[in-house]
Amino acid sequence: MKKIAETARRVLVNDRMQRNYRYELAAPRGRNFAPDFTPDLTPAQMLQLGVFGGKYMTDCAREFPKSWFVKAKFSPEGKNPKLNYFGVDASQPLKVWRQKGWIHPQDPRGWFQWYCRYYMGRRTPDDARQIGRWKAIRRHVAQVRKNCECGNPHCRPRQRQALLHWAYDSRKI
Repeated sequence: MKKIAETARRVLVNDRMQRNYRYELAAPRGRNFAPDFTPDLTPAQMLQLGVFGGKYMTDCAREFPKSWFVKAKFSPEGKNPKLNYFGVDASQPLKVWRQKGWIHPQDPRGWFQWYCRYYMGRRTPDDARQIGRWKAIRRHVAQVRKNCECGNPHCRPRQRQALLHWAYDSRKI
């Protein structure tokens, strides 16, 4: 049985990808972010909009607030890009992320898992690297602005979907 236990400010994770992983919550939920980390969307908003083809986090929901998953778009059977906000696939397989060295053991699902835990209040030495990766994606915001009319969801939908995966609200670009 999957178990997530939170006692005081400690979280114990036992899911399909992590066993006996423990972390502490050092900041209030959704607050005290690094000054240069200003995501447009919360994890709950991202899940409600439709990200990662609905496959992401289907086995680890117990780690996070139930409210995040009430309106989340999930596909437990497998990735379904139609569930994504822009209806397109904008993800690379996890094995590609591993090959590129982007995955660290503390967050085996990648950046979004890091962001969910950061949002909850976990702080680690890996935060600077992950925030740097988030900042690097901003170049796609500039490309969408340069090449599309504001708010046109049919212009560069794959790029817009990828931005949603990184907590940039590309619906407003």
